[in-house]
Amino acid sequence: MSIEQIIVIAIIQGLTEFLPVSSSGHLALIPVMTDWPDQGVITDVMVHVGSLFAVIVYFWRDVLNLLKGTWDLVRFKTTDNSRMAMYIALATIPALVFGAALKFSGALDTLREDTVAVAKVIAWTAVFYGILLWVADVVGKRTKKMENMTLPPALIIGLAQSLALIPGTSRSGATMTAARFLGFERTEAARFSFLLGIPAIAAAGGFTAIEAVQTGGGIPSYAIWAAILTFFAAFLAITLLMALVKRVGFWIFMVYRLALAAVLFALIYEWVPGFSLV
Repeated sequence: MSIEQIIVIAIIQGLTEFLPVSSSGHLALIPVMTDWPDQGVITDVMVHVGSLFAVIVYFWRDVLNLLKGTWDLVRFKTTDNSRMAMYIALATIPALVFGAALKFSGALDTLREDTVAVAKVIAWTAVFYGILLWVADVVGKRTKKMENMTLPPALIIGLAQSLALIPGTSRSGATMTAARFLGFERTEAARFSFLLGIPAIAAAGGFTAIEAVQTGGGIPSYAIWAAILTFFAAFLAITLLMALVKRVGFWIFMVYRLALAAVLFALIYEWVPGFSLV
């Protein structure tokens, strides 16, 4: 893999993982929009791991409280931290189950092989979930903070997270949409979304690392460098998103998603002579 491809992958993943615009969708489009080969699942997961560390650093206080809560759970001690740790753990289960089902069915691997099909899925999900995010932001109340989280809304947000395995959906977008519909403040919806992503991303990274070792391939050095570069881009993206949702709201991301879909549809259906996906 060339240094140019590594840099582009890292920047795209870092900037889009926590913006509600679908990082997986953008990563899938790299081989579509360029003559570069598909970067592969291992690289995709490693850049997600880079994003994971950015979340841990940015929200280190929340992460520390979750670790304390996990220790409290082990000791069967009920505290605010232990309840939040339990909510995060239980809300992660739907994504793990759905992800395992897709992995063993081979559905996503089959989809990745069809360039036009991938682009169509990303385009339509970009439109649908972009509009849904805007609607949630408009109609959702702003009365709840993360401290008001209970098990039912946590599970609903967890179910929304599982939808992000469909290319173009956006894990952060789906979870923030659900949280806004449930009445959580914008910044609190983003905060819970980021923390909920930690175990899911960690599980995906760990599973892929084990799989790579078992097959004897290991994790290539370029994937590690991509993860390191992604960390810095992701930290910048988190800072940007927290500022935008507080001052502007989510409509700006709907506009971006619709623009992305328009470009994809133009390529898919060859609206511009000389430009297509094939």
